[in-house]
Amino acid sequence: MKLQQVDKSRYRKNMNLFLVCLVGGLILLSLGFGAGLIALFGVEAIPGEPTGNFHWNLLGVILAVLLCSLVVNQLKTQPFFHEIYYVWQLKQLQNRTYRKLAKIKSAAAENQSSALIIMLFYYSSLRLVYQLDDNTLTLSHLEKELGQLQSQIDAAGLTLNVSQFEVGLLEKY
Repeated sequence: MKLQQVDKSRYRKNMNLFLVCLVGGLILLSLGFGAGLIALFGVEAIPGEPTGNFHWNLLGVILAVLLCSLVVNQLKTQPFFHEIYYVWQLKQLQNRTYRKLAKIKSAAAENQSSALIIMLFYYSSLRLVYQLDDNTLTLSHLEKELGQLQSQIDAAGLTLNVSQFEVGLLEKY
């Protein structure tokens, strides 16, 4: 995976619209499926007694989540979702890297080039996502970490950059 420039305003606009539609869709579908299942299979309400239709409502929520997941899976390659899907994949890769970060950091301390490339990509991708999500609280700390890493790379006499990163490098750790 390569780092790409993302149009922040388009990403934010599309992401906000997507989230509103997703939440609205989940609510409406959950209510619709739940009401339909209760109408078909539910128990008549007796005043003062619980209806026992919780499982039908829960099944309605599960069906709504499945349907929304299928729709999103089909639409993820559309131009509207380009930035959203790219950032989602980037966040997944960051999570995968984070789970191996202790091993990668110890290898980077020994100036292993693959570990340094992974760290460089990891920090650069975090900076991109933080800027897109307006996470300014941790951005200064991240810039400091990235500067220290770049100093370490320069001190080791290596010429590494983010474009050298390949997902297969993570398999080593």
